[in-house]
Amino acid sequence: MRIPTIAALLALVAAAGALSCRAEFTPEVKRAPMEPVWQAHLQGFTEPDYAVEVEKLIAAYEKSSGHKIAPGQKKKVGLKIYSDSGPGMATPTALVKAVIGSLESRGYANNNIFLVGLNQLRLRMTGYLPSLVTGDTEFKGNPVFVLESNRYYDPVWFYDSPLPERFDPIFAAHQTEGVPNNSTKEEDRKSFLATPLFLDTDFWINLPVYTDHQVLGVNGALVNATLWNASNTARFFRSPATAPAAVAEMSAIPELRQTWLFTIASLEHYQYIGGPFFNSLYTKSEPLIWLGTDPVMLDALMRARINLARRHEGFEPISDEIRTLEFAETLGVGSTLIKDARMIDVD
Repeated sequence: MRIPTIAALLALVAAAGALSCRAEFTPEVKRAPMEPVWQAHLQGFTEPDYAVEVEKLIAAYEKSSGHKIAPGQKKKVGLKIYSDSGPGMATPTALVKAVIGSLESRGYANNNIFLVGLNQLRLRMTGYLPSLVTGDTEFKGNPVFVLESNRYYDPVWFYDSPLPERFDPIFAAHQTEGVPNNSTKEEDRKSFLATPLFLDTDFWINLPVYTDHQVLGVNGALVNATLWNASNTARFFRSPATAPAAVAEMSAIPELRQTWLFTIASLEHYQYIGGPFFNSLYTKSEPLIWLGTDPVMLDALMRARINLARRHEGFEPISDEIRTLEFAETLGVGSTLIKDARMIDVD
């Protein structure tokens, strides 16, 4: 199924470089937050610490929503993890194991809880795939789907855009230098979606890690669910306007949203400058976990934290010309009004 694009955003993309995107988004499009963000305080970063707090967060969500999580027709759950910045800046394995434990306590079989990541090497380096030396893995019984294997994309489901060329999604900024942009192949227009998350599950949970990104602004909940969840997406990085527009449009796809239950983000580590390449000199850590159904709000809250850290260290804040979150807000995905955020402590 071809994913329809939004005419207004395509017009912005077509005009990239000739027209400022800021002018298209006025305060009137700001949307008041509709859902709270639940917050838990970690005593430490061990598996037992995560298990206690993750259970509190999910129980609070269930109580607020009136929806008790239990196996449905498909009896499967997908977990979209992030490992693409490599060791030091990946979804904490302790968090993932805590989420798996909470799902098992609600009736899901361990082998019906699968993990989705992008790159095999980075998944192995960060502990999600078995060691080539010992064969050991922390995730016994949990299938791990590697998207770059191209086994989990469906030719029927794709996001279509006339922006060609394929590049590695993390290192695209370097790989696109000096490469001609003249491909006309039809397949180069398409980014195929990872269908196991929204076709094969009762629901899926987003487990991002936060870094800054020179093109996207914030590499977090929205990006982990969209660009790092599809094929052939680094082509969008040629123009500063194309990647934010693609993130917004993909995040608004109804089928993706309908099965996206919520996002859980740990602040055990996040990077405020130089991302998505991991650099330990520019990382911070807070003993907090957030759970929210509004990915725009979560990203906006983290953008504020990242900017605070950047200013404190003498760096410029993320450019407000990068409109990723505002584009998504305009399409109804969520709210950027962090001053109106409803933060609910579960401790």
